[in-house]
Amino acid sequence: MGSGIAQVAATAGHDVLIYDNNPQALKRTSEKLQKILNRLVEKGRIDDPTAKAIFGRIYFVEHMSSFRECGLIIEAIIEDLNIKKAVFEQLEDLVPNDCILATNTSSLSVASIASACERSERVIGIHFFNPAPLMKLVEIIPAIQTSDTVLAEAKKMIDSWGKLTVVTKDTPGFIVNRVARPFYGEALRILEEGMADVPTIDWAMTEIAGFRMGPFTLMDYIGNDINYKVTETVFKSFYYDPRYKPAFTQKRLSEAGYLGRKSGRGYYDYAEGAVNPKPKKDKALGQNIVDRIVVMLINEAADALYLNIASSDDIDLAMTKGVNYPKGLLKWADEIGIKNCVARLDELHSEYLEPRYRCSPQLRRMARDGETFFLVKVEI
Repeated sequence: MGSGIAQVAATAGHDVLIYDNNPQALKRTSEKLQKILNRLVEKGRIDDPTAKAIFGRIYFVEHMSSFRECGLIIEAIIEDLNIKKAVFEQLEDLVPNDCILATNTSSLSVASIASACERSERVIGIHFFNPAPLMKLVEIIPAIQTSDTVLAEAKKMIDSWGKLTVVTKDTPGFIVNRVARPFYGEALRILEEGMADVPTIDWAMTEIAGFRMGPFTLMDYIGNDINYKVTETVFKSFYYDPRYKPAFTQKRLSEAGYLGRKSGRGYYDYAEGAVNPKPKKDKALGQNIVDRIVVMLINEAADALYLNIASSDDIDLAMTKGVNYPKGLLKWADEIGIKNCVARLDELHSEYLEPRYRCSPQLRRMARDGETFFLVKVEI
């Protein structure tokens, strides 16, 4: 992730310093960036002089003291709060007073990270999505300590890099990693119930719902260890709200080392010559799977709006540009009908009697008042 962010910044014309406390990691990063830029030249995306100029603006440094004249630092290290706080505490003594200190955390509290600094008002979350050079969305997360000036400067900077920024409240998972939990969690629940198998659920979500990847293909791509860790972090951070409860299935795969593509095996077998099971292409079953997962996603998006995590526009933009959903979830709710969404959630809650299926007050109020999230055009 760090090398991808460096590539984006250097492409935008900035001199960039990359530091890692592991010299071998720095060497691998340098080699990786050169390969990526060479591949872009081969594909005709950029010319050779441009590639050389981009790489020439990237400097690999062996000491954090090299950051003394930087105006923006983006930390992209392991998702461990104590380690991040230690790094920020060290950075603050090295950099100028007007340097913005940003974290690329995907799920940790920005306020907690900022608390490690005496001048915590200059700390902010700038969350890129992987791969950073390709994904347009960036979440901007001001902590409660972050100054309005730092928020405005950080947003302006990332916008100038050609990214689409959304501003989100500093709550667990921010927009995308919070709202997306049911895409994985409800798919896993359907699997554990025996309603459908892995390839059938993936088939339904891609062929019927229009998602680019099914939930299990995507979890294997992300890494089951990483996906499970994010789910666990969000679950704990929301005081063990059942809506975010992790699945034993994914925990066991992680424990077994079945991490997905990177380990050669996850929900699917990626070994050369492996034959994976085929989906059961039952359209009624597939539609039932889609309806259940999508309405849970809509419920989570509506609740994010209800709790002022972000605006309706930013929530839909985040989900379409951050994780490539086929539609904005709130616009999708308008299409399905708010009353229909509420009815489906109430059916699930009545059947399971579990808090995970409770309907957001936002949806229930809108159904009662006949409202929509966006203006709906009616042909006459």
